[in-house]
Amino acid sequence: MNTSTPGGRMQVVLADDHDLVRGGIQALLELLPEVEVVAEARTGEELLAVLDHTQPDLVITDINMPGMDGLAAVAQIRTRHPTLAILVLSMYDTAEFVQRAVASGANGYLMKHAAPKELQQAVRTISATGSYFNAGVVQLLLERVETPADDGLTERQKEILVLLAGGLSSKEIGQQLGLSPKTVDVHRARIMERLALRDVASLTRYAVRRGLVKA
Repeated sequence: MNTSTPGGRMQVVLADDHDLVRGGIQALLELLPEVEVVAEARTGEELLAVLDHTQPDLVITDINMPGMDGLAAVAQIRTRHPTLAILVLSMYDTAEFVQRAVASGANGYLMKHAAPKELQQAVRTISATGSYFNAGVVQLLLERVETPADDGLTERQKEILVLLAGGLSSKEIGQQLGLSPKTVDVHRARIMERLALRDVASLTRYAVRRGLVKA
């Protein structure tokens, strides 16, 4: 599969809510003579609007954006533009996010801490073959994702809840569980949403009531 326009450069649209990040990605991509960044977006809604009047060969999108997030945008793009290649570039390094991205329609997934040359390699590989997943991402695709327990929390979320109730910061929890602080923050937000709680104090009281921690 070759996604580049016949006789022309591969046209790319970037979506990320951080201007500096988008600028860095654009600079890396435009070191490739066959690649041209033709448009940018800060939200999922902006990305869909851009695609209404452009016909790129590849979309590179973050997951965590205000409003419609990247995963919802990927699903919408796949419905509206079935043949458009999509590369998710994200800080999230868990099986849940990788598998959700692929299920939504992503052709590739790359962590933001990857080497710059790997981003360029990913773009070229998607252009040539239609997909890109490095060995670490493949392992996450094969990993069994936890199913919610009786209160709607996964075992991982319960583990994080206990550590939050114990007063640990996202960074400390991440170090203990081998996760990035940002991934811990996402889990915390999902726990609060699931339990309809608004702060850590409420989470702590919930954990005590459930017998997950001692008062």
